[in-house]
Amino acid sequence: MPGSIHRIRTLASAILLMLMGASLAACSGGDFGRTRADMRSDDMHRWLGAEVTGSLGLTPSQFQLTDEERQLRDLAYPMIEPPLSRPAWKSVFGDYKALPSPWRQKIVFDRTMYGRTLIDEPHRSQSSRYAQLIEDVRNDITRFEPFFACAIRVIDLDRKRDASMARVSELSPREKADAVERMQENSLIVQWVQLSLEQRVSSYRWALERLVIQAPDSMAADADRLIGELAAQTANPPVQSQPAYGRAVISKG
Repeated sequence: MPGSIHRIRTLASAILLMLMGASLAACSGGDFGRTRADMRSDDMHRWLGAEVTGSLGLTPSQFQLTDEERQLRDLAYPMIEPPLSRPAWKSVFGDYKALPSPWRQKIVFDRTMYGRTLIDEPHRSQSSRYAQLIEDVRNDITRFEPFFACAIRVIDLDRKRDASMARVSELSPREKADAVERMQENSLIVQWVQLSLEQRVSSYRWALERLVIQAPDSMAADADRLIGELAAQTANPPVQSQPAYGRAVISKG
């Protein structure tokens, strides 16, 4: 009998390993949360510029990205990807995809989605839900300064680019158009992040209000303090920008 039990356990382990191997082979992402090797490149976030301009009927620039512009896009992506937007299994197998610009007509922001996902996902206790909320808010606060420091540098260089075009000899129409388009791209990416932060603050507040109602906990005070800190930073960004072409982002909830 002990030998039979051992053989059954061995067979079960082998089947489990086979299933895991098949899942990993079929998954589009990389292992252990890493992006697939064929998805990684220096310009892997270049698509952000084409997305923001395309969503407004503008043309993306054909110029190569500068180091600062590349960093701006790299720092922007985790701030525009909605928190809790990946199912738990994707956090293991890895996942990367382009996101739609908030200026696309079909995109509707729902401030309740984050909170409903946080509450509906299995958790051992209400404390773990509060901990997840606090971690997400703190991550945004941590990312805030590096992104906007980079944005300041990029926009300052764009002002110099704009001023120097008048002094460039034999500037072709295509070169001028590409320069203008790149400046539009950079500005719109900054606006995208600003809009995303405003939406996150709204989503975090909705989630905290529901958590307090459903599962009161002393951790709510820490979450509220951090959300207030993020809200203050978002309301006073180091770089000011106006809504693109007066088209507001649609919200509900």
